[in-house]
Amino acid sequence: MQNKNDSKLRTAVIGVGSLGQHHARNFSELSEEGKGEFVGVCDLNPENARKIAEQNNCEHFTDWRELLDKVDAVSIVTPTETHSEIACEFLEKGVHVLVEKPFAKTLEEADLMIASAQKTGAKLMVGHLERYNPAMVALRPHVTKPLYFEIHRVSPFPNRSLDVDVVLDVMIHDLDAVQWLVGETVEVSAIHAVGIPVISDKVDAANARIEFENGAVANITASRIGTEKIRKTRFYQTNSYVVLDYGTKFASLTSLNPEAAHPLLGISINRLEVEDIEPLRAELLAFLDCVINDTAPPINAHDGRRALSLALGVLEKIEIHRNRLNV
Repeated sequence: MQNKNDSKLRTAVIGVGSLGQHHARNFSELSEEGKGEFVGVCDLNPENARKIAEQNNCEHFTDWRELLDKVDAVSIVTPTETHSEIACEFLEKGVHVLVEKPFAKTLEEADLMIASAQKTGAKLMVGHLERYNPAMVALRPHVTKPLYFEIHRVSPFPNRSLDVDVVLDVMIHDLDAVQWLVGETVEVSAIHAVGIPVISDKVDAANARIEFENGAVANITASRIGTEKIRKTRFYQTNSYVVLDYGTKFASLTSLNPEAAHPLLGISINRLEVEDIEPLRAELLAFLDCVINDTAPPINAHDGRRALSLALGVLEKIEIHRNRLNV
């Protein structure tokens, strides 16, 4: 296991496609700053592996198994169905692992990763990036008791992540965030969802209504066939209305001053001050810090499993509705 006083963690990235290449860039930059030693990248496409390695001054590999004895910590940014196999091999070696969302394809695969991490004590963190969006970071301390969410996440049709549907691809960001904000001990009491394939053979547009046992409700719309990019969350909590825009990194709270002579005179809008740091850099720093300082990962495997479980529950409801529609 890594010595907590050793900041020269040997790191690597498995899978350097559209997102993985940014993991590589950030690890390389952190290495130049003395935060770890970036060993290499791995990708099944040898030309891509070589190109990303050249850009980041590191070695390249096409078989992730070659890295098992060369690293202390890895980011796994491969297709979802490969997460469990790759992560378990590294965890069994005592290598610390950051797995991109969705955590796994099934809950059984998620449990295998959790068991492997528990066996060796290696850190296992899940990459729910929106928790590190500067707007969310600024907002989180002001969250009290959210009651009702309206969330929209829309994007043009991608040339990536087509191994999963829109729920596991993008809605899972908001499913994780909602559970985190409502409270990690508050259980979901009901799920209602609809979704349809439009361009691909998987669900491309979906809406879910999530009800919690404490009465909170979240209405979430996700689409990857839009004409514009929208990543907005609005919610009401005790005494305030919250607006969060992940894209523009904006967060505000609107509230009433109870001492005002008239309600309309007592409205105040507090635009939160945001520190504009790249979310992925913040996430990777948190991952390295939890390894070096031997602390719990800030987004642990159980968080990832919980978001996956809710996403799978949404997909189950969507499948029932699709059968009714015969699509």
